[in-house]
Amino acid sequence: MTITIKIGSNVLTKSDGMLHVERMGNLVKEIADLHAQGHKVILVTSGAVAAGRSMAKNYQALDPVSQRQLLSSIGQVKLIDTYKKLFDNFGISIGQILVTKQDFRTREHYLNMRNCISTLWDSGVIPVVNENDTVSVTALMFTDNDELSGLLASMMDCQKLFILSNIDGIYNGDPKSPDSYVISEITPRTNVAQFIQTTKSNFGRGGMLTKCRIARKTADSGIDVYIANGTRPQVITRLANGDKDFVCTHFTAGDRSPAIKKWIAYSDGFTKATVFVNQGAADALRDHNKAASLLYPGIVKIEGEFKKDDLLLIKDEDGVTIGVGRVSIDKDRLLKLDSSKHTKPVIHYDYLYIYPN
Repeated sequence: MTITIKIGSNVLTKSDGMLHVERMGNLVKEIADLHAQGHKVILVTSGAVAAGRSMAKNYQALDPVSQRQLLSSIGQVKLIDTYKKLFDNFGISIGQILVTKQDFRTREHYLNMRNCISTLWDSGVIPVVNENDTVSVTALMFTDNDELSGLLASMMDCQKLFILSNIDGIYNGDPKSPDSYVISEITPRTNVAQFIQTTKSNFGRGGMLTKCRIARKTADSGIDVYIANGTRPQVITRLANGDKDFVCTHFTAGDRSPAIKKWIAYSDGFTKATVFVNQGAADALRDHNKAASLLYPGIVKIEGEFKKDDLLLIKDEDGVTIGVGRVSIDKDRLLKLDSSKHTKPVIHYDYLYIYPN
């Protein structure tokens, strides 16, 4: 079994910002057990910035970007050194991978990253991945490590993704309310947007809204996703074993997507232009029961410049994003064509990702 495990900052740190080494040790032991059983694991870990807070002095005087660069730089050293010592107890080597969103901007970069992780796996090494916060700022940043973990799970065609936070899962209301309960299963037809809390954690950058969005996108690509409480005993072991009594939220896997679609699904930040489509085209593209390509007659407006094989954002006439896809023709050539006669796809279904409804 192949599993991506994302551990959030609030699982790895105490309230004072110090690393919770005892809890990290318990989680590492569970990962080591999976490794010994022959499972392939990617560990996506937060905690560098939080760890840095316990080490840096007078960082509050810096601007927010400089603060993050300082804290992540010194904190990452402490974080990976702690992991190394813990995995050494089980005779397991780890390989550190620090990435930015730009590392996935082209299909070539994407495949290079996939080859790197495959090489580590083949060598019996557990990849330990974190965003490179020292250089990732503004547009270059992932939403948070939830997004990174979803991308990696899809890229490596993992069977499961565990997103470990300090909450038991997606609640049907305010988690603090005694009447609320954890939604145990979410299918592609489940509408959970009304239940999601928008508050963020003390040390992390994202929140439940981000986790839910990433979990659904990843599940739609054919991966079972679990949002669970990383502070619970044996959380990784129980999720891996499919313990039905363990409280968590399971996003059930949809049909497996081709590799190219998985890359496109996480590449909306690298689109070159935007095409707006009419209502008929929008309805056809949103119909998940049919394989529809984007044809020229359905396009009503184009914003930006693009060349063949560039990624385009697709929106309806109200400006609502429908999806993203790889275009099959240069803009200049497209505009010279007779739209009533050009029947070849501008974006073929095989190179098109449609967002969940």
